[in-house]
Amino acid sequence: MSSHGTIASGSLKERSISELLFSLCAFYTKNEGRLSSLYAHVLNILGSHIAPAVFPDELALSERIQKRLARQHRESDAMRFIELHQRLSCQSIIQKRGAVIYFLLTLGDDQQIYQPFQQDSLFLNTPGLASSTWSLPGQQSSSMEEKLSSAPSASRITLSSSGIGSMSCKEMSSSTLQAHSNSVLVAHTPMPQYFSTPAALSGSTNQPSHLRPPADDPKSLGVEAKSDSSNAGGPNAIVFTSVEEISEANLLRDILFVFQGIEGKWMHYNQKEDAYRIDEKCLVSPSVKDLCHKLAELGWLYNKVQKFIETRSRDQAYGLVGQSFLAALTSELTEYYRLVAVLEAQQQDCSRSGTLTLKRLVVWTQDPLHRLKFLGVLVDGCKRLKGGALVSALYAYSRHGDPYLKALVNNILTRVYKPINTMLNSWIFDGELVDHFVEFFIASGANVPQEKLWKSKYSLHSPMLPSFVTKELAQKILIIGKSINFLHQRCHDHTQLRVASMKQWYVNEKGEATFSSMTGPSLVKVVDVAYQETSKHLLHVLHNKYNFTKHLKALRRYLLLGQGDFIRHLMDLLDPDLSKPATSLYLHNLTGVLESAIRATNAQFDDQDILTRLDVKLLEASQGDKGWDVFSLHYHVEGPIETVFDEEVMAKYLRVFNFLWRAKRIEYYVANIWKEMMCNCRTLRKTEGLQSILHRCQIMTSTMVHFISQLQYYITFEVMECCWASLEKQVQEAEDLDQIIVAHNDFLRKIAAQCLLDDSDDSKEILVDLRALFNQILEFQQKLSVFFTDCLKDAALRQAFDTQLEKRTLKGEWGTSSKEVDAEEERRTQFIVTCIGYHERRFVVLQEAYEEMLKEFMKRLGQHREQRLQFLCFRLDFNEYYQQPVPSNTTVPKMP
Repeated sequence: MSSHGTIASGSLKERSISELLFSLCAFYTKNEGRLSSLYAHVLNILGSHIAPAVFPDELALSERIQKRLARQHRESDAMRFIELHQRLSCQSIIQKRGAVIYFLLTLGDDQQIYQPFQQDSLFLNTPGLASSTWSLPGQQSSSMEEKLSSAPSASRITLSSSGIGSMSCKEMSSSTLQAHSNSVLVAHTPMPQYFSTPAALSGSTNQPSHLRPPADDPKSLGVEAKSDSSNAGGPNAIVFTSVEEISEANLLRDILFVFQGIEGKWMHYNQKEDAYRIDEKCLVSPSVKDLCHKLAELGWLYNKVQKFIETRSRDQAYGLVGQSFLAALTSELTEYYRLVAVLEAQQQDCSRSGTLTLKRLVVWTQDPLHRLKFLGVLVDGCKRLKGGALVSALYAYSRHGDPYLKALVNNILTRVYKPINTMLNSWIFDGELVDHFVEFFIASGANVPQEKLWKSKYSLHSPMLPSFVTKELAQKILIIGKSINFLHQRCHDHTQLRVASMKQWYVNEKGEATFSSMTGPSLVKVVDVAYQETSKHLLHVLHNKYNFTKHLKALRRYLLLGQGDFIRHLMDLLDPDLSKPATSLYLHNLTGVLESAIRATNAQFDDQDILTRLDVKLLEASQGDKGWDVFSLHYHVEGPIETVFDEEVMAKYLRVFNFLWRAKRIEYYVANIWKEMMCNCRTLRKTEGLQSILHRCQIMTSTMVHFISQLQYYITFEVMECCWASLEKQVQEAEDLDQIIVAHNDFLRKIAAQCLLDDSDDSKEILVDLRALFNQILEFQQKLSVFFTDCLKDAALRQAFDTQLEKRTLKGEWGTSSKEVDAEEERRTQFIVTCIGYHERRFVVLQEAYEEMLKEFMKRLGQHREQRLQFLCFRLDFNEYYQQPVPSNTTVPKMP
């Protein structure tokens, strides 16, 4: 069959469509003169690209037509339209009723019809008209070649399937036309002005707006136009290249691919814009393109969440909490997969029913889009977090005003928090820390000895502490687990506590474990109960089984010199040995003296376990040190109570003991000075020339006794007793072992601060002055002993001379000769001038140095920040004796 015969012949279906169109045009206009031009206009509409890719909703079109008829005061026609539309809705033959109504509305948009077209036109892509010529019904169609040959050369248009024409339609063979019958449009009739001239393409025509293409976008016509002077039509011939136009069904199919993170045929991922975009070569209206891009955001968000899941799933260090987060995200994506499956089913039915459209898809995907957006925010906020920090970040997002998003995050938190809750239960009920990925807010130290289990092995890991768990609550949780481990490992106590029956505390009334049931008041309640039970049992074991209170009191009595009779007797026994150089001391000798002091005092009635722990310790000696400088007592501590009395604490006790021992030694020597003064002054009171020096020594002794008695009173009562009373109260009220440790450390800190043993500069300077005063007192004791030794020798010589005189007198002899009397007088005069004068000058210098040091000491003491030390300064100079000026007539005897 020839190509001419193929084109000229049409099927019965095609003739039926033509007749229907002609009947419709005849019904629309009663003017037979305009019938042919109107028929040509209808066919132009059906074959053009001016219709939108997405038809408006059928109901919206119906309302639009009704309003137009009402504005034209055609109420009867409006009622008639409503009746016809209802009848049309009841028909099942026509599937695309919206398109039919839109077509009718387009016919009535403009009352001015285009200028009549010539009857010869060939349409493309119109069902029933694609491969045949058209003519008025009843007229015989001419052949394709005749119509093309009779067309003016200026109006010949050549289009190929590739979009670029290379020969005229007259030159095309019939086989070529038939092969391209579905992709090429050849218009033989004179085209409207905006199709035929380049000027018209710029938008300068006066055609109706709904048919006039955009001024700068000839692609909106469905073709690309360019001038080609090489064509047969001459320099004004327009060559239209085909631009691919995408149907809505194809767009829907591509968008569903994008929803799954897969590029479609026309929608591809743009790396520069980081988004899915429609190919620029595709013909899509701007509104449809915006809809597609808006829908493509759902696929971009899905890709973002899915890539995060895939990346983190390969990270073995992400931990249990992180894997739970990934599982929660995967669960949310499972719901998203169900939606995509439903949409795919709808899209498959769309080809038959047309129920799925882009606009409907936008509406149906609003909630999933909102959900995926929030999941994307969670992924961005949690990408570098793990463990408790991840839970904290998610909890921050749960404090949202939108109940929908709040429920979403709470659902995710329920899954994510379960590993933390499992670790928490193991910790507070069994004392086990199962945290292989460092996700829990409690950390365990490696290679920590048993002695430091309580203080060093377990600690809070603040970066992993969830924000809804307070520091106080976290500290209680830490203490619970530490107490259980301490009981098991250090006290060897495995008593089952009552709190073990609360292991299912996090299950709500419905038998479910939700985030709210695992946190909040229920968590606080179970932690408080477990804390009270474990801490109470631990303190009971320490006080009763390991006698913590007894050991604490033993340290107070022996290392803090609270056992007065024992300390005094020990000093009496040790004085001969400790007065020797430190290098001449032997530890076993001192240990024997210690045992003797214990047996001779009330210390013998102490518990034998306490007495066996008391021992002697010699410090490292320096050159010139005496035994007093290196001697100290030591108390051996072992077992669970070593947690409180560790090496650092015992070093503090040693430092305080050395200070108290030195002060006690000075008090001991001052008491000996006073005793020696009382005894010798009675012996020497009749000796001439000694009254002034003895008076000076008595004054110095009185000032030293006053100073040391006030200092000892301050140390014993204001420091030791007050701090000890506070410690006893805190130990009795302590709820856990940490509170006992803190109270005990605070006890030692207060003693050190009030005894000038802290590290402040003021205390160090005052302590240096105090030690200088102690040295002055020791020097005074040594010089006083030498003075009294010389004086007693002189007194013995005097008494021997007087005794000899009495014996001779009783015998009736002369008591003495003038020579003996002169010799005795010479000796006594020489003693007074040389020995007494020498000692007096030494005492004067010593007294002035002591008083000067004491004034400087009190001056600095009054400026110390510790209030108790300021009160000590006031008591030392209560009568302002040291503030009196030195008499100007005071003279110091010259040294020989």
